[in-house]
Amino acid sequence: MKENNYKSGFVTLIGRPNVGKSTLMNRLIGQKIAITSDKPQTTRNKIQTVYTDNRGQIIFLDTPGIHKARNKLGEYMVSVAQRTLSEVDVVLWLVEPTTFIGAGEKLIAEQLGKVRTPVILVINKIDTVKKEEILTFIAAYKDILNFAEIIPVSALKGENTQDLLDTVFRYLPKGPQYYDEDTITDQPERQIVAELIREKALRLLEDEIPHGIAVSIDRMKERNNNSDDSWEETPESGALIDIHATIVCERDSHKGIIIGKGGSKLKQIGTLSRREIENLLDCKVNLQLWVKVKKDWRDSDFLLKNYGYNRNEI
Repeated sequence: MKENNYKSGFVTLIGRPNVGKSTLMNRLIGQKIAITSDKPQTTRNKIQTVYTDNRGQIIFLDTPGIHKARNKLGEYMVSVAQRTLSEVDVVLWLVEPTTFIGAGEKLIAEQLGKVRTPVILVINKIDTVKKEEILTFIAAYKDILNFAEIIPVSALKGENTQDLLDTVFRYLPKGPQYYDEDTITDQPERQIVAELIREKALRLLEDEIPHGIAVSIDRMKERNNNSDDSWEETPESGALIDIHATIVCERDSHKGIIIGKGGSKLKQIGTLSRREIENLLDCKVNLQLWVKVKKDWRDSDFLLKNYGYNRNEI
């Protein structure tokens, strides 16, 4: 039975691509769920994670960055980000430490001005600037929106992130515990595995390729378990999981780059992915990767759905 002052609610992280939303969410919940890279549009789906302590429960929504859409995948990403603004209890708007407020930030401010949800401005990456400069960044932003709070943090270093959690709890309503205390995400493990593989590809491939790739999990099964092709529960220690995955790209030339000379690039992607997947699943993994070309999949309703993007949300 929870105390009468137990709080719970939904908090979305919003911001331009590559401002550190996924890094911050991973830091706040204490475990890597959302993938990160220095490429724009790394996050494509709304990823839900859970933070629980004795004060209450915060359900974080890490959304794709708001940007000008150029295809159906882009439209989907922007739609997901914008719709969450009116569905949550608190909005965390992440920006970089700068006095220049560009068109991207102005677009977000315009969207946030239409909702009544409390907005906390989070100035991220303060580890990259001098401490005495932070006040100038706060001054640059403070008048473009009626912020509930302005908090500078470093998601990478963990600086002021506890203060941010404390502040979020102040703005949450009293409510129930939505998830068990040991729950940290509602993401299916297959989806997390696919995203971890995509993350490694994003980091290792050339700039013109990553936007045009997706990853599908074709098989994920515990070795010698013939009951079902799907696999949901955490395996017992010592288990071995066979995972077959396909990296989908848009051009034949991209396929060659992803595979690399003598398969070297694909092997590198697989090695790095396997290590993180083993950490996630706490067991040994046999990972097999393939590469297929699906031209213009980002503008195909059928293929978007096949790779985990809901057409009804576009």
